Amino acid sequence: MISVIQRVSSASILINGDLYSSINQGLLILLGICSDDDELVIRKNAEKIAYLRIFADKKNKMNLSVKDVKGEILVVSQFTLCADTKKGNRPSFISAMEPKKAEEFYELFISEFKDHQIPVKSGVFGAMMDVELVNDGPVTIII
Repeated sequence: MISVIQRVSSASILINGDLYSSINQGLLILLGICSDDDELVIRKNAEKIAYLRIFADKKNKMNLSVKDVKGEILVVSQFTLCADTKKGNRPSFISAMEPKKAEEFYELFISEFKDHQIPVKSGVFGAMMDVELVNDGPVTIII
C-alpha cells in the first residue's frame, strides 16, 4: 500500500465537472492498493494516518493529529501509485491489486476512519476525477 498524505486547508473532487465531495481543514489521502496488501496492512495504515501528528500545536510544532484538530479526511483511490517505472518509459501497473478486491480494501480503509470518529469523504473508486486542493504548509507525507 502506498499512501500520499497531504495536509490541506481544503480539498475537493469533481466528476464530470460537478462537485462530488469536499473537505475543509484536514488530510487528502491518495491511496494505492498493491497486490500483496492484506486487511491488516489496510487497518494499520489507516490507524497510523488517523494519529499522524502533522498539524501545528500552539507552539507551531507539528504535534497534533487530524483527530486532534477536528479535521476531515478525503480519500481518493489511485492505482497509479503502484506503478513500476524501473524498465522503459511506460509504467507497469502489474503490482496494483485487481479492481474488485482493491475496491473492498478501499471501502475498509474509509470505514477505519469512521471507526476513529473522524469525518471522512471519498471519491468514486475507478472513476476519472479532478482533484483540487490547497496544500497547507506544504506538508506531504508518503507511507
